[in-house]
Amino acid sequence: MRSHPFDPIAAIRALERHRVRFVVIGGFAGRLWGSPSLTNDLDVCYARERENLVRLAAALGQLKARLRGVREKVPFLLDAKTFEAGDHFTFETRAGNLDILGFPAGSGGFGTLARTAEEMEIAKGLRVRVAAIEDLIKMKRAAGRPKDLIEAEILSALLDERENK
Repeated sequence: MRSHPFDPIAAIRALERHRVRFVVIGGFAGRLWGSPSLTNDLDVCYARERENLVRLAAALGQLKARLRGVREKVPFLLDAKTFEAGDHFTFETRAGNLDILGFPAGSGGFGTLARTAEEMEIAKGLRVRVAAIEDLIKMKRAAGRPKDLIEAEILSALLDERENK
């Protein structure tokens, strides 16, 4: 698959069109909260109920999703059964890189994140749930990679700034 430009709005529109229940997490969510850090993928935490997995598979099919980082010939079925058997998947799509996570490190999964998520308008007429900044900090710290720990500090500074206004 040839690399496609990163277009998180297109990916989110496809998920929304198929009525997938998800929360935006990761670097793109950090950007929505004001982080200056750049990202080249969209991370979402998805609800793991069977009907949502069916809708997720349909949305990924529309996006022509293929596993990222594997040879082209590796068979992979985009279906609910596959998503039930796994939790974290990384894809290349027509809208760029898309990572889907059922239970991101440092979170209780979709239900927990959805309760504290904030709905944001990210494009004209497109509103999406974005993980709370506190939850993003927890996930970044739990991931523990140097870049995540740096981002956790940036998000903590943004949170302090918001609380002091």
